[in-house]
Amino acid sequence: MRFVIVGAGRVGLRTARVLQESGHEVVLIEADEQAIERARTAGFEVIEGDGALEETLGAADLESADALGALTGDLNDNFVACMIAKEHGCRTVMRIDEDYREEIYRRYASEVDEVIYPERLGAIAAKNALLGGNIRAVADIAQHLQLVEFTITDSSPMNGYSLSELELPANAELLAHGKGEDPLTVPNPDETLELGDHVVILADFDTLADVRSIVVGDAGRATALGGA
Repeated sequence: MRFVIVGAGRVGLRTARVLQESGHEVVLIEADEQAIERARTAGFEVIEGDGALEETLGAADLESADALGALTGDLNDNFVACMIAKEHGCRTVMRIDEDYREEIYRRYASEVDEVIYPERLGAIAAKNALLGGNIRAVADIAQHLQLVEFTITDSSPMNGYSLSELELPANAELLAHGKGEDPLTVPNPDETLELGDHVVILADFDTLADVRSIVVGDAGRATALGGA
């Protein structure tokens, strides 16, 4: 696949490296001379110029690109680049680099294919490492909603009970279940929760402690993946 990345800074260059290591073609757009030099030294094709200008983006041949990632530190430039790319049929991913606010996310989320906030992603990785244990936060869906994966252990209160017997708080919902190492699937109420099983639950932050107590017990600790 072919990707256009606007911004060859910390986030853009790291993203480009990951894509290239996976065998994809990557073109970077950057205006800063030092960033351009770093990217070219790393072996990337770089188009010099403002990624928020249609003329610059046109030089990247958006028609042949599968997706554009607007990953600069400027929210407005990122949004403009995504809107231009949408006109060329590209999937668009826009970076938000301000303090996370729900109104900002909702303002732009409907206009682009995906909004990312790298600082939140990095923070949740740190949170996972700090918390450890048998709970993994899969994503922060919104400021007050989190997708959490729990692993059933010997001490889990639900160990040996069926999914139909799992009574969650009002602001929590079971979304998926997996047996041991098997892939997650739509929950079957008749399935019995056993050691090593995984359940994925969408819950309001205020109810997470209650959900944890119900599923893995008060001794369970949390692991988080994908948000902050």
